[in-house]
Amino acid sequence: MLLTEHAGKELLAEAAIAVPPGVALEPDDAGAAMPPFPGPYFLKAQVLGGGRGKAGGVLPVAEASGLAEAARTLFSSTFGGVRPPFLRLEAAVPHERAFYLSLGVSRQRKGFCLTIGRQGGVDVEALAGTDALLVIDVPPSLVCPPYAARAAFFHLGLPAEAYAPFETLLSRLFGVVADNGLLLAEINPLAYCAGERFVALDAKVTIDDNVATLRPALARYRDDRFATPAEGRAAEQRLSFVSLPGRVGLVANGAGLAMATMDALEAAGLPAANFLDFGGTADAARLRVAFDLLFADPAVEACCVNMYGGILSCADVAEAMACALDGDDGRPVVVRFAGNAAKAGMERLRAMPGNRVRVAEDMDQAVVMLAEAVDPGKLRPVDALAGVCPTPRAGCETARHRGQACPQRLPLPSLLDLGPDSGVLVQGLTGRAGRAHARRMRAYGTPVVAGVTPFRGGSEVDGLPVYDTVAEAMGRHDIALSVIFVPAAGAADAIEEAAAAGVARIVCITDGIPQRDMLSVRAALAGRQTTLVGPNTPGLILPGQWFSAGIMPTEPFTPGPVAIFSRSGTLTYEVASRLTAAGIGQALAAGMGGDPFGGAGFVELCEMVRDDARVRAVMVIGEVGGTAEEELAEYVASTKYPKPVAAFVAGVSAPPGRTLGHAGALLERPGGVAAKLACLARAGIPVCEELGEVAGVMAEALCRG
Repeated sequence: MLLTEHAGKELLAEAAIAVPPGVALEPDDAGAAMPPFPGPYFLKAQVLGGGRGKAGGVLPVAEASGLAEAARTLFSSTFGGVRPPFLRLEAAVPHERAFYLSLGVSRQRKGFCLTIGRQGGVDVEALAGTDALLVIDVPPSLVCPPYAARAAFFHLGLPAEAYAPFETLLSRLFGVVADNGLLLAEINPLAYCAGERFVALDAKVTIDDNVATLRPALARYRDDRFATPAEGRAAEQRLSFVSLPGRVGLVANGAGLAMATMDALEAAGLPAANFLDFGGTADAARLRVAFDLLFADPAVEACCVNMYGGILSCADVAEAMACALDGDDGRPVVVRFAGNAAKAGMERLRAMPGNRVRVAEDMDQAVVMLAEAVDPGKLRPVDALAGVCPTPRAGCETARHRGQACPQRLPLPSLLDLGPDSGVLVQGLTGRAGRAHARRMRAYGTPVVAGVTPFRGGSEVDGLPVYDTVAEAMGRHDIALSVIFVPAAGAADAIEEAAAAGVARIVCITDGIPQRDMLSVRAALAGRQTTLVGPNTPGLILPGQWFSAGIMPTEPFTPGPVAIFSRSGTLTYEVASRLTAAGIGQALAAGMGGDPFGGAGFVELCEMVRDDARVRAVMVIGEVGGTAEEELAEYVASTKYPKPVAAFVAGVSAPPGRTLGHAGALLERPGGVAAKLACLARAGIPVCEELGEVAGVMAEALCRG
C-alpha cells in the first residue's frame, strides 16, 4: 500500500520524526487557503507516481496571496496521467545540507537495507555505484545496530554534536518501519538544519499489504481516490483486480493463469482491459460482481473466462456463471474450462439459452472466438519483447557456481526421497482447510500420521492424534515432512517451530504472510538442513510415489521423468495436464510460491535434482517480478547444468509498477521482462512463448537429454 506524501508524513510525525508544518488542501478549499504557519511555502501535488518534482508538481510560493493561483495550476495539471485529488501545503524549511535516507526491503539483497546518500532531492538511482551512497544490510529484527548508526553518520560527514539527534532519528525510523509493517520509508531529502535538527522534507512510504490486512487500523492511511471505481468495488469483494487499457475483460482463477491469459490476449492483438484473479471459490454473488465490474467499462467489447479446475470444480463455476449471467443480453463471454469437472461445466454452459456465452475447447479456440467478437488490433507477438541481457550484477558469479554444483551449501533434504513410508504432520489439522486437505492427501496415499494445534493436544481428527507442539509430535512419530495450514499471523512462527523441532521438510500453504516475517524465517533457517517449500504454495506431488503434500489436485499428474518447479499454482496444473496429455509424465512438481521471500527457489530445487536419475529434464514456470529466473539462468550457465531446462514466464505484458495477484508478481521497471527472457535464452534455456508450446519444447528437451 503506497501512501501519499501527506499520509506518509503523518505516519512519520506520529513516530516523532520531524516534518515541516503542513495541511491538506482540497479543490474547494484552495481559493481561500489561510495557512496556520508563516511562509514561504511549498505547494505539492499529491499523487502516487514518481517524478512529480521534475514534472512541475512542486511549486514554491513566497506569500499566502499566491497560493490560490498556484493551487489552480496544480489542480488543472496531470502527473503520470493522474490529476491530483488534493495538495499538501507546507512551510519551507531553511536548512544547511540535504541528504538521502531510507530503510526498506530490498528484493535484490533479500533483506532490509539502510541506505544513506550524501546528496538529497535527487533520484537515488543517480547515486548508485558511487561513493556518495552507502547501503547497510540490517537484521529483520529492525533494531538499529549501533555500528550501522555510526557508519551512516560518519558517511555524511556531520559534526560530532549532530550524532545524538541522528541516532535518535534512526531509532525512530527503525521503530516506525517495524511497528507499522513498512516495506519502505524513504526520506528524500532529509534536511539538516541549524541546531542539529533533522527534518523529513519529503516522504515515500509503503505499507506491506499483508500487514494492512492483518491490522485494519492501518487502512486510515489508504487514499481510495487513486483507485478506479472498479478497483474499489473489487477490493470490497476481496477480488484481485487491476484496471488495464484494453478491450477484453478477463476472469481467471489464479494469478499465474490470469497473467498467462493476459499475455495470450495481448499477443493476439486483443489486449486485456483488466487483471482479475477470481481465486478458488465459485459463488454466484462474487461472479456477478466480477462481470458487473468488467462490463461497466464501456471499452470492454467481450469477456474471456479462463478456469483451470484444481480443487475448484468447473461445474460449480458454470452453475455460478449461469446464475450471474441472467438473460441473453449483453456483450459476449468466451469461456475455456480445463481440469476438475471441465466437461460437466462446458455442458452446463452450452445448455444456456441464447448465444452470449460461447464455450471454447481450448485457449487457442477461445482467442479465435474473441477475435470474431472484437476487431483485432495490430498483433504484438511476445517475442518482440526479446532484448539484450544486461551485464550480470557484480558479485553474482561466485565461486560456488563455476562449473560445478554449489559446494559450500549444506545439501537440502531431497523431495524426491519422499514416499509411502514418509510420515507427514499437518500443522493446523483442526482447522477447516487443514482437515479437508489432510483427507485429500490420505486419499491419494500420503501417510499423514498426526496434527498439531496448540491447546488442542489430546484430541483426534479423523482418527489422527493432535498434539500441542511439533516437538511432542516428533517424539511420538517418524515425521519426514510437515504441511502448514496456519493463519497468516502465526504461519511464520509455525515454520520456525517445525524447523527447531528437527522437521527436515516443510511445506507452508498459507498466503498473506508479512514480508518481514518471512525474512525472519529465512534468517532462522540459514545454515539449517531444512527444505522449505512456500509459503503461498500449492505444495508438492510425486506421482510415481503416490505422495502429495498440500492442496494440489492429483488428476493432471502422471509418473514420468520431468520435474516441474513453479511460482504459480494454477499454471503448475495447466502445464502438468498438457505434458500428461502428450505422454510426458512427471517425477516431481513443486510450487515455490508467489511471495517475494520464500524457501527453496529455482536454483535450490534444480540443485536438488541435479544428480538424481529419476529426473531427466526440468520445466520451470516463472513470472514477472523478482530475479528468480535470472538467478536460475546464471546458475544453469555457470555450473554447466547437466540436464535440459525449459521455461515458461507469465506476465510478459504486465504494466510496470502494478502488482498482479500475489506480491511477488510486480514488474518493477520497464524492460525488466525483456532482460529476464534474454537472460534465460542466453543460458540456453528455451522459453515457451505460449502454453501450447510446453509439451513440444519438453519433448525436444527429453530427446536432447
